Order: sequence, then structure tokens, then C-alpha cells
Amino acid sequence: MKLHILGAAQTVTGSMFLLEHNQHKLLVDCGTFQGKREETYQVNLNFPFKPAELDAMVLSHAHIDHSGNIPNLTRQGFTGPIYATDATRDLADIMLRDAGHIQEADIKYVNKKRRKQGLPDIDPLYTQLDAIACMPQFKSLWYEQTFEPIPDVKVHLVDAGHILGSSAVVVDYVEDGQPHRLWFSGDIGRRDAPLLRDPVLPEAAETLVMECTYGDKIHENLEDSYDELIETVNRTVRRGGKVIVPAFAVGRTQNLCYILSEALENGDIPDIPVVIDSPLAVNASDLYRKHTECFDEETWQYMHEHRMKGLDFDNMIFTRSVDESKSLNEYKQPMIIISASGMAESGRILHHLKNNIEDVRNTVLIISWQSPNTLGRRLADQERKVRIFGEEYYRKAEVVTIGGLSAHAGQNLLVDYALASKNTLRNLILVHGEEKGAQALRKRFEEHPDLVRAEFPQKGAVFSL
Repeated sequence: MKLHILGAAQTVTGSMFLLEHNQHKLLVDCGTFQGKREETYQVNLNFPFKPAELDAMVLSHAHIDHSGNIPNLTRQGFTGPIYATDATRDLADIMLRDAGHIQEADIKYVNKKRRKQGLPDIDPLYTQLDAIACMPQFKSLWYEQTFEPIPDVKVHLVDAGHILGSSAVVVDYVEDGQPHRLWFSGDIGRRDAPLLRDPVLPEAAETLVMECTYGDKIHENLEDSYDELIETVNRTVRRGGKVIVPAFAVGRTQNLCYILSEALENGDIPDIPVVIDSPLAVNASDLYRKHTECFDEETWQYMHEHRMKGLDFDNMIFTRSVDESKSLNEYKQPMIIISASGMAESGRILHHLKNNIEDVRNTVLIISWQSPNTLGRRLADQERKVRIFGEEYYRKAEVVTIGGLSAHAGQNLLVDYALASKNTLRNLILVHGEEKGAQALRKRFEEHPDLVRAEFPQKGAVFSL
């Protein structure tokens, strides 16, 4: 078995791993890389293999940095099955169509600038039609259901607790007559997080490919994060301002809605409007209501006691149209606006930031990891001047970062995740993280001399398992 590290290597985005076994090829994840615009386009356009030669693919979850390049993969010749949980398949359907729409819109802007420079037009990475066309290749599975994507390789998915339908990918195979187990963590969720069950820890893994996004951070407990959120909202309301939240449409938005519903129910924050201003987030919330089989026992109990669907309350407003979104600018009273994208790089959040960032009464609330070179990272870094739609704005709004609301595991759980298979581990490979996080986590691992040394490979690294 050969393992090729083709994405999320020494960076957080672009998850993609290739397995070769007995002349067959299996891809795990096919995410888009995020970075500087020109570099991003070229990296995502060109695969380091021939898509038509792949036999099958397994998708850990629907977030775009894990799924976002699938329409490009199929457009370039991949015709095999794409295995995922049922919830992941449904989320991927709406997210990939949305991503195709963004690709088309972005390329119009890029081509307008290229024409002014006398350069030829370029094509979008893929279109909405390409996204629709790839969906028949998806094969839905339940957690723990064993399948054989390529000969002599058996796979099953276990709950990763990150977003709806998210999974770790467990690969069992035989080499020289001996059984072996390879475990891809995907994105690891939090213990006791809202809505979802806790992540399943690795069992008897020989090779563990594990995320390390927050390898350098010990998350605040959720109770402390809840208190910080309440304090931030109340402080902003006293100023008469708005709380503007760039949030990933899938996962983070639904978790935040659930927490806010509890805060309103408990009387911890005033009864102000909470607006979900993202068509994708609205559609994703509908799917959360559909796939309640993924919820934990606490959520089921809360829904029963409050006779609710888990993500709705009286003062929550879902906007779908552009006119509804624009009308929020005319509303001068305190409110919470949750809008995509999570790194503030595209979508309606840019308009809300443009209209509110120079008002000292307002707060920009950052609740997720921000990639370098994104507007979200510049805001998290408290930069005073930022560019939005090509124009410069002086940030006067308060910026608050609450890392404890992240849907990713912090350092302590990452250590526990690796230690769960310490007696069988031969390879520990850190991906989906930056140098700072990986090195801090490796230092923690050194406290456990019985744990195999962790690798932090570059893109293109190959492991013979």
C-alpha cells in the first residue's frame, strides 16, 4: 500500500490523499485549496494524477476544503463511485452547487480585469452544471457499514463529530498475508459540542493520518466560551450596535444558532433578532433538521423538552433573497447577523462588513480558524485598515475572537486521539495544519515516549505502508 499526501500538507486546506494498492487507486477527499487567488486557481485546476485512472473515492465530510474540487475531478474524467455518509451526500449536493455558482461569479470578475490587461479569458474551475453532474456518482452509506471500494481493501466510516455526517475513514487491507489498518481522521470534532455526538477515537490503527489544525491551542471549555459569547453580545447591545459573524454555512452556523437559542431561552441575552443571511446556511439548516439521526442524546432531550426542531426560535430570521439581505442595512437597532463565508472572502458577509466595520458600536465576532491572506485573518489579527471589494476601510468596530466555539478538536483531544492507538501505531502523519500547530502538538507527543514519532510531511510525500 502506498499513501500519497497530495493536499492539506503543512496547510489547512485542500485535503486530498491517494492510496495505491495492487494496481488500484483510491482517493480520500478532494478539497479545494485556499490561498492567493492566482496560486489557488492553478493548484485546484491541475491534479497530480490522471482523474480517469482513479477507481473510487471516499469523502470524509462535505466542507469545501475536503469536497470542493469533486466537480472538477469528475469533469476531468473520474467516473467511479464516491462513497460518503447519507448526510454528507446531501450537504455536498447543496455546497458544491453553491461553490459552482461562486466559481462562475469569481471568474467573471477575474476575466473583466484580464481583458483590461489584454489577457485572454480563463474558464471557471467548474460550473453549477458540473456540480450537479457529479452527484449521481455518490453512494450513500451509514456509519460502520463496511464496503470494498477497490479489491482487497475494506473501508468503513465512523462518526467524527465535526459537522453533520462527518466521518473518519477506516481502511483495512492485507499486505504479505498480514492485516493492516489505516485511519484517516478527517476533521475531528469536539467533545460535548452542540448537536452532534462525540468523535470516535481510533482503534487498532497502524497508520494514523490526523488533522492538527489546533495543535497549538488548548480550547476553552464550552461553558467559558458561552460566557464570553454572552458578554460580547450584551456589550454590543448596550452600545446599540450589531454583532456581525462570518460563519461557515455548514456546521458553525448551526452550532451557533443552537447556542443562541439556549441563551435566549435562559434570558442570558436580550430578545434581539438573529438573522441567518446565507442561502446556503438556510438550506444546510434544513438538512440538519432532516438528518436528526446524527444528533446526540442531549440535543434530542432539549428538542423534546422545548418542542422544537433544534435550530429554530421565535426571533430567528432566515433570509434567502438579495433584497432581504440588503434591507438589513436599514435596520438600525441591535441584532446578530450570521453570514457566509467563514473566512470573509466572498458572499454576503462582505457587504455586512463594508456597511458596519467603521461603526464603533458594532462587533465583528470571529468564531473559526482563519486562513492566511484572507480578510478574516486580517480582522482576527486586529488590523486597522482592511480592503473590501477593492476599497480601503478603517476598522472602528470591535473584533472579538472566541476560539472555544471551534468545531475542531483542540490540543488535548488531539493528544488523546493519537494515544488511543499508541500500542499499534507505526506511522503518525500530521496534516491539515500549519507549522506552528504541528510543532506544538509534536512537543506534546514527546511527553509520551511510547508513542511513535509524528511526521509533518510536505505535499507530494509518499509513504510505503
